[in-house]
Order: sequence, then C-alpha cells, then structure tokens
Amino acid sequence: MTMVAEGGIVGRRIGGAGGGSDPGKGKGTGTLVAATAFVLVVAGGTTGAISIGGGATGSGTAVDSAFSRDLNTRKNAGKKSAKKGRADEAWNRLGLRSIKKTLKSDVKCLAASTDKVREFLLRTPCESLTRSLLLVGDDRGNTAAISVVWVSFHDRADATAFERVERVHGNGDIKPLAPTALNLADVRFTGHHFDSCRDGRVVTVAEAEIMNGHLDNTDLDVLTEVAVWLPNPDAL
Repeated sequence: MTMVAEGGIVGRRIGGAGGGSDPGKGKGTGTLVAATAFVLVVAGGTTGAISIGGGATGSGTAVDSAFSRDLNTRKNAGKKSAKKGRADEAWNRLGLRSIKKTLKSDVKCLAASTDKVREFLLRTPCESLTRSLLLVGDDRGNTAAISVVWVSFHDRADATAFERVERVHGNGDIKPLAPTALNLADVRFTGHHFDSCRDGRVVTVAEAEIMNGHLDNTDLDVLTEVAVWLPNPDAL
C-alpha cells in the first residue's frame, strides 16, 4: 500500500563529501533500535542558526524559532501525541506543521536492507515492513528530513536481536523510501541523528537530517525522539 499527501519542498543533498550534518547522539554501540522510515521537512526563513532548545542568532540579532521555546515540555507533549497516533498534533506541539507524507507496506525486508542488517535478516526473516516519509515545517524556512521504519518479527526475541544490530553505527540500515516520492532532492541519512524503540515484536527506527535552513544537533535529535513513538499505521 502506498499513500501520498500533497505538499512540496526541495532541499539540498545531505552527507557525503559535499556536506552533511555534524554527529548528534546518533547510533551507538550495542543499544536496541527500531525500524521506521519517516521524512520530515521544516520550512521557514531565517538567516541564522536556530536551536529548538532556546533562541538563535541571525546577523547578530536574536531570532525566535517555533522550535525554541520550552523544549522539554514541547518534546514530551509531542511524544504523548505520537504514541496516540496523532502525528499532526505531535508536530504541532513542536511548532511544526505536516506538509505531505508517503507510506509503503511490504513483506520484503531483505531487499530493503544493507550490510550487517541484511545479514541478520537473512538468518532471521522479518514478518512485515512499513516505511514512511513525512515532510513537516515551521514558518521560517528551516527544513529537515526524518526517516521512520517499522519492522515486525515473529517474536520478541527476534525483534530485540534486530535492534541490537540496527542500532550500531556502520552496521547498515533499512533503506528509507526514495525522497523522489515527495519531490525532495537526494537525502543521505547518516545515522548521526537517530532513535529507536521496541514495542513487543515491532521495532521502530527514526533518523533525521537537515535539508534547508539552520537546525542544530539538538533540533534533529528531538525530531527523532518524537517520531520514533509514532505507531505503525498498518496496525491502527
């Protein structure tokens, strides 16, 4: 099943020799992970660095971001809304709005995986895979991409083992949906801004990268920390 809601932002390529984001908390070494591919884009228009955590400067002048005020309060409220499946409400809690989204369900986890994650799935097949890309934005031209993926297994032990492999940086990944589905420029997810969770037999993974404007590591980490709690749309 594939669903696309209208909207549209085109951003720069992320990562690689030509650019990229500095590492945030990112993937670790031996913690659990979830698989969900969501892409968010934050739109607006300031010329200085903006922090979700509080304030920013642009050309020597303090600039307020919708992301900036009461970070922990906004983040926790966003998580609560996400857990209830209220994605639009979750982004609104962060001062963002949903622009467009796409969703795809599949049973072919192996074809969408890479490296050690693929090796794991060769030995331990998944039961189902759902990937989503979402674009969200503020009113100041700041944009980010978030990938969220849900991977279901036959039992909790398999899901837990998968998380351990997925969460280690350099072990590969479940490939996000192609950004062209949302009329985006090429996006390379580095794993530097990453979060995951497991709910029973389902693992959810969220990653984020800046597209346009100025978002710092904390901003991108907050996006993943909220997105990772979104329930699998196929289970609703």
